[in-house]
Amino acid sequence: MTQRTSRAERCENTWPRHAPLLLVTAALLACGQERVPPQPAAVVPPGIAHESHVVAGEVAPAASALRNPHAGDAAVARSGALLFNAMNCDGCHGGGGSGWVGPNLGDGRWRYGGADAEVFNSIYYGRPRGMPAFGGALGTEGVWTLVTYLRSLPAPPNVPTQSWQN
Repeated sequence: MTQRTSRAERCENTWPRHAPLLLVTAALLACGQERVPPQPAAVVPPGIAHESHVVAGEVAPAASALRNPHAGDAAVARSGALLFNAMNCDGCHGGGGSGWVGPNLGDGRWRYGGADAEVFNSIYYGRPRGMPAFGGALGTEGVWTLVTYLRSLPAPPNVPTQSWQN
């Protein structure tokens, strides 16, 4: 007479034999999964510290002072001139940044601030009413190259209007 085993007994008996196979299968499945990096807790948003910023309650938010790593470098300024044309900046700002649809970039008058860090922000993140963000296309090195070029532009001999800033 054959002895009949229950389903629970059959599972108990086969588990030790199949345990290594199940562990290897689980390990292989885990290897194919993407690992999601942990998200930082609280990140301070990027900001630019500048003396012309108005601060409420005399408590400035956390910000960093960006510094142009190529300030005054003539070779980088020449590269910036090529990049200015290659990125079609002259399509809005005119040849040599002299102004056309976009403002003149050599006259020292800046709507959003003329410090290197502020010009960097304008190019990197863009501005309302027409200035696209080039940070994704150029990266920080490309934007600093353009800032260095813009700083090398000579002021025009005749400025048609007065600056609205001192």
